[in-house]
Amino acid sequence: MASPQPTNTSQFSCMKTTLAVLFGLTALYSAHFFNLHLQFYSALQHPYVQRIIHIPFSDILRDLQLQKVESGKAQSYGGSALKAFSRHVVCVGDLHGDYPNALRVLNFSGVVDEQGNWSGKTDFFVQTGDIIDRGDDTIKLFTWMDRLRGQAIAAGGTVLSNLGNHEFMNAIGDWRYVYESEIKTFGTIEARQRMISNGRIGRSWAKNYTVTTRLPLHSYLGPPNTPYPPVRSQVHFEQDYDGSEVLEPSHIRELDLKDGPLSHVALSFVHGGLSPTYGALVPFPEKINEIGSSLLQKLQKREQPAPYPINPHYPGLPESATAEEHELYDSNGPLWYRGWAYEPEEKVCVDVEEVLKNTGTRRMIMGHTPDFHNIVSRCNGKIIIIDTGISHAYGGVLSALSVHYTLTPIIDPENTGEQQRWTEREVVKAVYEEFQHLVADEEREVVGKFTIQANTGN
Repeated sequence: MASPQPTNTSQFSCMKTTLAVLFGLTALYSAHFFNLHLQFYSALQHPYVQRIIHIPFSDILRDLQLQKVESGKAQSYGGSALKAFSRHVVCVGDLHGDYPNALRVLNFSGVVDEQGNWSGKTDFFVQTGDIIDRGDDTIKLFTWMDRLRGQAIAAGGTVLSNLGNHEFMNAIGDWRYVYESEIKTFGTIEARQRMISNGRIGRSWAKNYTVTTRLPLHSYLGPPNTPYPPVRSQVHFEQDYDGSEVLEPSHIRELDLKDGPLSHVALSFVHGGLSPTYGALVPFPEKINEIGSSLLQKLQKREQPAPYPINPHYPGLPESATAEEHELYDSNGPLWYRGWAYEPEEKVCVDVEEVLKNTGTRRMIMGHTPDFHNIVSRCNGKIIIIDTGISHAYGGVLSALSVHYTLTPIIDPENTGEQQRWTEREVVKAVYEEFQHLVADEEREVVGKFTIQANTGN
């Protein structure tokens, strides 16, 4: 067998030397170029560990092309502190005792699958009250809502529920819209009274339902129902040497949450409406919910009167009800108010600005006043009325409201930290069984450092 061809040793050594020099020059240039990029992006700061993170420019380009923002989650860019944030909210109006139609709505709007289980496609599902009356599925609907509440929590989502005027009517003993066939699903009148006072449904109302909801669209503002204006501590200011008041560091964020660029990036949900002349509006929604909880407790714990009109005597509110509790249940209160639906456009579009300012929100979403054809939007989507007569008792249209919110960083090494620029977008759609209608698509640029809060939605 022939041996391999002999090699020229001196020639091989020369080639090795040349390759080493070329490799060294390439490495030196690459290191210099890479260091330039390290300096270029050295201002990007991680919000949790407060350290500098260096990102190669090629990684940023790659991640910008490949990264997708998943619903309800913050996605980083190239491992940096900059995160795109997304939140998806679906809300539904009056259901009035109709489980089959409710199931259809929650299914085609993506809240549940065909079996009625939480789908994981939304971050928040909000129902604005009046689940009870005008139909026979009271027990089935409230049981389903409680099951969805647990499934949502397990999947990282949240169900938020409001009480409507019909829930309070039943707690009072005003059963004018209760069908005899529905009473039979409970067994007896007394069994129904027990169920909605100290029984399973009544306990869920007390624990899981509020009169109104404030839902921040970004977790930077805190969890659902964080009060607005923000709660402040006892000591607000310290005196500087020249006698002027200087903000303590602990209050900088509080002021940002009250007047900063994201301060009003939230939605309000209520059954009837937040009247511009209602006296207990702020702090929102804390004050209203405290009054509602107090009134509900008094109604549920009193000796249950014979319901009206089975008994011709109307029970009314308890004697112990306060003036604020009477105002809550009045026609100008959040359970019954219809002004946003009926007042002229020029009036409501002026009035709504003050209410939004005082509640720290940008839209008011409510049910109660039905339009049997479509979801009603007024004042460029600042007022949205979502009761479309879903129950077969009305024969309206099946509908839901969808809100997609995103906050996406604008990659700019010259504007980082407190000067970081973001693109904010909010897309609001009325969702019907066969089509969707765009209510609002608003985009703006905001500047600031918005730390992502973990698990604030639950």
